[in-house]
Amino acid sequence: MKRKARLLVVDDDPGLLRLLTIRLRAENYEVEAVESAALALAALARVRPDLVITDLRMDQMDGIGLLKEIQSRAQGLRVIILTAHGTIPDAVQATQSGAFAFLTKPVDKQELLDQVQKALKVSGFADTSEDWRSEIITRSAVMEERLAQAHMVAGTDARVMITGESGTGKELLARAIHRASPRRNRPFVAINCSAMAENLLESELFGHVKGAFTGAIREHRGLFQAADGGTLMLDEIGDMPMRLQVKLLRVLQENQVRPVGSTEATIVNVRIISATHRDLKQLIMGGLFREDLYYRLNVVHIDIPPLARRREDVPLLISHFLEKIAKEIGAQRHIYAPEAVELLVSAEWPGNVRQLENVVRQNVALATSPIMSAELVQAALGGGPSRLPSFDEARDEFTRNYLSQILQITGGNVSQAARLAKRNRTDFYKLLARHSLTPEDFKQR
Repeated sequence: MKRKARLLVVDDDPGLLRLLTIRLRAENYEVEAVESAALALAALARVRPDLVITDLRMDQMDGIGLLKEIQSRAQGLRVIILTAHGTIPDAVQATQSGAFAFLTKPVDKQELLDQVQKALKVSGFADTSEDWRSEIITRSAVMEERLAQAHMVAGTDARVMITGESGTGKELLARAIHRASPRRNRPFVAINCSAMAENLLESELFGHVKGAFTGAIREHRGLFQAADGGTLMLDEIGDMPMRLQVKLLRVLQENQVRPVGSTEATIVNVRIISATHRDLKQLIMGGLFREDLYYRLNVVHIDIPPLARRREDVPLLISHFLEKIAKEIGAQRHIYAPEAVELLVSAEWPGNVRQLENVVRQNVALATSPIMSAELVQAALGGGPSRLPSFDEARDEFTRNYLSQILQITGGNVSQAARLAKRNRTDFYKLLARHSLTPEDFKQR
């Protein structure tokens, strides 16, 4: 089922806010109405709007301030600004700040609707159903921001670079972008650039003609041609050999692919999504990755946070995996004891979501009753029990690290450090004493 476009409308005039909401809902838009910029920012992750319409003149934070905050939090989200004071300087400032449109109150209904439709089209909103993201299980605000960014870019042909630790779900996000894109009915093809030898990878990507090398007994189209009209995901792009990076760069520049052993190139129409867990800038500095290729691939960058930064998702993921496993084996669904869930939530998860799924599968396989205990979880995790630090412990660790960093910056100069921290010297000395830090230890010798 296709979903409605979601609009976030912001105005500190309750009457006008109500009027705008009625007009937009009458046009079959889903509208969230709020009376301040602060409430709008708080609603971003929850509402996941496709477009924001905001008043210019508001108390505390005005429409331009809201626009700038949105640009930092939700890249690609379009903003239409309304104002009762349609001065030329205001229009210039709004346009220079990146507003999609600047309309003067009282707003002409048809002009507003036309601008809304144009903004949604430019932002890549497609009448896709919510199942485009159904494989990604989350309630994390950070992940919702990444998904909003992914949905924005899905409607364009911009190349996307997805980064994140192994097991975070980079391919799932790539598939979600494809499903939300106009290419959704064309192929999605993924290849792991680190999983095969250089010559085999070259043949898989670009194809080969019959007789191109020993064993080439028939023509092979290659994945660029197989994905024509659709999306090609280059996973672990950081492991691609340098010679193939040169060949890939030429394909991206010319939109043509020449199979191994052929003298003729074939035009291809493919959207590229690449992914890596490695630091490509470090590889560039080490001469292992081409800088020009990096900028060709990294048009839009989406970084997926590790599971340790989205612990609120662990119970959701556990429930999802248990349901999935029960369907696979045709058995009653298992559940975890409360202490076992606490243990899973507080675990480190260096292998991220993939490791969590493996642990759940192991627990189900070894469970002797429908309720799985903390002991079973601990045995699967190995090592001693881990735990989430308390609020006080986390605060103390942050404060100690902050004070150490600021003393390092100032070379142990307490007066300068106190000024940077915006605290008076007496309070600053008390903080240092509380956290057993001595300024002399940071003085440069």
